[in-house]
Amino acid sequence: MIIRLIYASRAVNLGPADVKDILASSRKNNQQLAITGALSLSNGIFLQCLEGERSAVNALYHHILKDKRHTKPEILVLEEITQRQFTSWNMGLIATTNENSALFLKYSATAEFDPFTLTAPALKEFFTEVISNARLLS
Repeated sequence: MIIRLIYASRAVNLGPADVKDILASSRKNNQQLAITGALSLSNGIFLQCLEGERSAVNALYHHILKDKRHTKPEILVLEEITQRQFTSWNMGLIATTNENSALFLKYSATAEFDPFTLTAPALKEFFTEVISNARLLS
């Protein structure tokens, strides 16, 4: 069974090197676990979509909960899916660059993107648009 898990958490003591480390280790580990998805970092908030086999995604999420760079995590969407959206992304990083600002604003009620306030359908639409419209950082 394939599932999609979308969660948000607040970043703690995070520098540019930490983001690169998170991205590099995510890409390596996710490929081995057959997990795909995307990570957004905006206004000190992580928003991540993980797709894969249920037990693998569940184990990865529990590993993330132990990471001291995350605090106040909330599962925002958890659903069974018939197919993945992020078939070619072990982990893409979407940041609030000038190229992505319109996408973040589109799904935000305020000037600052806050995924904790979004509905499940809005979050899923956001990640659908990410695939075709967002500029990824590597």
